[in-house]
Amino acid sequence: MSEIKLTLNPTPAAEPAAEAAAAAPEAVQEPVFTPEEQAQIDEFSKQIDVTDTNLVFSYGAHAQQGIAEFSDTALENVKTKDLDEVGDMIANLVTELKGFSADEEEKKGIFGWFKQKVNKLELLKTRYDEAEVNVDKICEGLEQHQVQLLKDIAMLDRLYEQNLTYFKELSMYIAAGKKRLEEVRATDLKAAYDKAEKSGLPEDAQAAKDLNEKCERFEKKLYDLELTRNISIQMAPQIRLIQSSNQLMAEKIQTSLNNTIPLWKSQMVLALGLAHTQSAMEAQRAVSDLTNELLRKNAEKLKMATTESAREAERGIVDIETLQQTNQMLIDTMDEVLTIQQEGRQKRQAAEGQLKVIENDLRNKLLELRK
Repeated sequence: MSEIKLTLNPTPAAEPAAEAAAAAPEAVQEPVFTPEEQAQIDEFSKQIDVTDTNLVFSYGAHAQQGIAEFSDTALENVKTKDLDEVGDMIANLVTELKGFSADEEEKKGIFGWFKQKVNKLELLKTRYDEAEVNVDKICEGLEQHQVQLLKDIAMLDRLYEQNLTYFKELSMYIAAGKKRLEEVRATDLKAAYDKAEKSGLPEDAQAAKDLNEKCERFEKKLYDLELTRNISIQMAPQIRLIQSSNQLMAEKIQTSLNNTIPLWKSQMVLALGLAHTQSAMEAQRAVSDLTNELLRKNAEKLKMATTESAREAERGIVDIETLQQTNQMLIDTMDEVLTIQQEGRQKRQAAEGQLKVIENDLRNKLLELRK
């Protein structure tokens, strides 16, 4: 995780680091700060002036901007992901390999040719050469997709690490802001209200009210940062879901390249070698039976491996239930924000009315004392 530096003068967020980062622990909602981070929070909180409108407006903007750019990067990675092409390639590979199935005998497949006494070996070689060219092309395409998937996995590791950094940075801004807000309310705001009560002057009461409103605005700003941090929390499992899908597909491709294709080629080479030794019908039938048995077993293995690969390729990166749940949580969050804002507005309106009553009572008492 990169070093975090809190600032009151935000600058545009830096680009993600170029080198790959190791997988970090899952983000938690309330991180534990190191002694160095806590010391930075304590020191930084002393510099916060809740009465500075510009400071309150830009407070934590650097981390928020980083989250926004980070979300765009993650979204772009999902938008450009095309696993359907991988699924089509695997389907084509299955089609090519099925061309050597024993079930094709009635259609004059290779085993129909193999049993012919005239030029049977040449026909088998021709069919094998044609299929090998197509299979090699498909394998080349699968290798390219596998390389891209592995690059994407490494890139998502960097994004995940960057997301943890933004999460920790936001948490430090929130912790420093809450610490400072609590101090201002306990000292400056209390002193302002005490002064207004003692002096009875409207300007002192107004000053106390203004300071309280600035504290309220800063508190809302901290809440906005908490909402942004919640986005960062949601991004962590989403990144891991994408990574899991990419990793699974890369492993399926690896299985096809390292197991299925070599097995198919070795069986074809074996069939060609045995064909050269057949000099009688008994040997020819024995070789045909053995080859058929090998192909049946291979077909079963190919069916299992390739259908599972195709099934995984057709599966969505994120389940619709997950998207629905996330969407509902976001809607609930916005509803709660609206409710809190309405309650806050009502409380402030009630407080303004009470302040007017207090001011009138003080004025009336002052008039009584002058009589």
